[in-house]
Parts: sequence; structure tokens; C-alpha cells
Amino acid sequence: MTALESVPVTTAPTKERVAYLDNARYWVMLLVVIGHSLTQFGDIDSARAVYVWIYAFHMPFFVLISGYTARRFMGDARQVRRTVSTLVVPYLIVETSMQLITRHYTGDPDPLMILSPQWLAWFLAALFVWRLTTPIWRALKYPITTSIIISLTVGLFEIPNVLALPKILGFLPFYVVGMHMSREWFERLTEIPVRIVSGIVLVVAFLICFRYSAGWETDWLLWKQRYDELPLSATPLEGITQRAELLVVGFVMTFAALSLVPKRRSWTTRLGGRTFYSYLLHGYVILFLTHQLGLFSSIEPYGVPAVIACIIGATILANLLMFEVVAKIFRPVFEPKLNWLFRTPPPRDQSAEATGPSTKIEA
Repeated sequence: MTALESVPVTTAPTKERVAYLDNARYWVMLLVVIGHSLTQFGDIDSARAVYVWIYAFHMPFFVLISGYTARRFMGDARQVRRTVSTLVVPYLIVETSMQLITRHYTGDPDPLMILSPQWLAWFLAALFVWRLTTPIWRALKYPITTSIIISLTVGLFEIPNVLALPKILGFLPFYVVGMHMSREWFERLTEIPVRIVSGIVLVVAFLICFRYSAGWETDWLLWKQRYDELPLSATPLEGITQRAELLVVGFVMTFAALSLVPKRRSWTTRLGGRTFYSYLLHGYVILFLTHQLGLFSSIEPYGVPAVIACIIGATILANLLMFEVVAKIFRPVFEPKLNWLFRTPPPRDQSAEATGPSTKIEA
């Protein structure tokens, strides 16, 4: 049994937003938008290095925080309704529209594969599946060990991409560990000695990415291919070893990044409470800039200056999409009330409030 597996799975109810978590959501959302933007550069070494550094931990960070915020999910009527309105509906809207847009420009996918997410909507599907299985991970005796075994062995088998199942199972340990973390664990991470070490870890990791990422197959960071499938082309032992290394790197860098997140309330706290819309909308902007304007291909010959400009532009875009006006405009679309679909829920009581986490994307 690991130390985290002995941590109690219930905690005192949180009645207000926690500044530390909203700050964490803000910073990881910047990484998400920057990372997705850098994927448009295929042959720039500096872009590849930054991409590898970001992808080594930004989704593990994302998933772990999501597991922590969903740790009390029990599947009552209110939670199910919230899950449908903030995960299922946005998934259908985003995946359908993005596949249509992509097919308009490239001809693929044809036919549409709505239950096989092609890009960012996979995480909505993952949150849906993880939340529904949350009671299982609370009931198991060794949930973290079990999730790690699943993650390591899933790459040995042919698993269809229905609702991004290979990625869901690959990233599973980060969700389960997040579920079993407590406020005290986060407090320990923010102690000064830990923060100093964390800063060193992230800087060293960044330098390693610049030195060695050129010859490494980045598809490992997508967590979706079978080990013996192209372009991975690994033996079972090589695949399991590489996945295990990615798990270790993901956890170490995630905890290091969490250690550096500010605890005090600031402007990032306000924006961090609206990462939901930044996540859902930034992909449309990237698709428009890529296919309609050809922006990334036109600036790619400039090399490092193009990468810097991309990072700055992605940062500005992420911040703009977290403004309150964006939330007001798109809330009726991505968070419909669905009164016509669900029965009127019973009156909310104190116990329901204690077990009802938000089902939005919690970055």
C-alpha cells in the first residue's frame, strides 16, 4: 500500500472557491493553450523542446486537479444533471463542430466519428468516464496501485478510441492520486524548501528537453497508441518501461508545478475560475489561424522568433477567453439548464452540498 492509498477518501466540505486551486487552473490553462499552439510547428527544434516540456506534465497536472475536485462524486441526481450539462453537452457540441470544421478544410474525418474524439474534446469524455467510476476508486483497497497497473498494461492491447478510452486508462493514475489527496498534501507542497527544489526540478527538466528532445518520439506523450504500433514500435517491455518513466516524470513535474502555484488570491484567481471557456474555445481560434489564415506555416521559417511570438499570442488568447464577458456569452451554450430533460431535483440539503463537486473542467 502506498502512502496516498492510506489517505482518507472523505474530507470536510468546501463551501467557497479555494484561491490556490483557481490559481493552479489558471497557470495550467496557459500551458494547455501554448502547447496546442506549438503543435502547429513541425520542424522547429525550440518549439519541439518547449512542447515536450509542457506535454510531460500539463495533462497530468490537469487530470490530478480534476481528480481532487471530483473526489466526493457520488452520482446523485444533482451531480448527474450537472455532469450532463457541463460535460456531455459541451462534448457533443465541440467534437461535432470541430470535426465538421476540420473536414471542411482537410476532408477528414469522413465519415464523422463523434464518439472517437479527434482533439481537445477527449478530455470532456475522460472526465465523464472518470467521474462515473469515482465511487469504484473510493471502494477499492489499493486504488492507486490498480490504476498504475492498468495504465502500464493498456498499451499492450488493441483498444478502440471510443471516448478516448486508451488515453482515459493511460492517464488514470493521475486522476486516482488526485482523488486521494487532501488539503494537507497541497499545503506541504507549498512549503519554502519544497518550492526551492521544485523550481530547480522544472528548470532542469526544461534544459533536458532542449538538449535531448530532438531524437525522441513525441507520440509517447499522447498516451494513446499501442506500444507495438507505429510510430512507437516498442516491445512490450520497452513500452511498459517508457510508460512507467512518463508516469514518474509526470508526477514529479506535476507536484513541482503545484508547489510553485501561489496561495493568495489575485487576478489569476478570478481568471482561473473561468478556465472552462478558455479550454473549450481556444481550439476554434487555432483551427481558424491554421487553416483559414495559414498563420503558423507562414511564420514557421522565422524559427525561434516565431516560437516566442506563438507563446506570447497563446498566452494573450488564453487570458482573453477567461474574461467574464466570454463566460456570460457562452454559458447558455456550454452550461444549459436542461430543465426540459431532467426531473425537478429534491430540495438541496447540507449533505448534498458536502458531496456535490463541480463537474466543469477543473484545470
